[in-house]
Amino acid sequence: MTAQECAERVRDVMFAEDTAAKALGIEILSIGAGRATLRMLVQDHMTNGHHICHGGFIFTLADTAFAYSCNSYNQRCVAAGAMIDFVAAAHVRERLIAEAFEVSRGKRSGVYDVRVTREDGGLIAVFRGRSATIKGQFFESSHA
Repeated sequence: MTAQECAERVRDVMFAEDTAAKALGIEILSIGAGRATLRMLVQDHMTNGHHICHGGFIFTLADTAFAYSCNSYNQRCVAAGAMIDFVAAAHVRERLIAEAFEVSRGKRSGVYDVRVTREDGGLIAVFRGRSATIKGQFFESSHA
């Protein structure tokens, strides 16, 4: 199995059980070893008292991209920590793109960066997540 095939299979298994991503309408645009690109439409129920997208929803989109990127090797990982810097506001009906990529990956931990932008490329937020490897795989494989 190639690294790409592994990442795609992990994506399929994870997304089948990812009720949070489905509830928010998050779509997976692409996946690969150590990387993932996701999209989410900002909806009315995602806005706060300033009529802009609540930062928690932006964080969730970034965190979800992080999750798919760090789990793409068929080794289960969870977040050990994460931080986000909000750069600009997002508004209703804007489509946000979260592009996650691996910065560093070791046997027990990793570091991943995520850029959240509008579809036109305007930067919304920058996220950094630290992963912790836990026991288990998404599917049986002798090469994970």
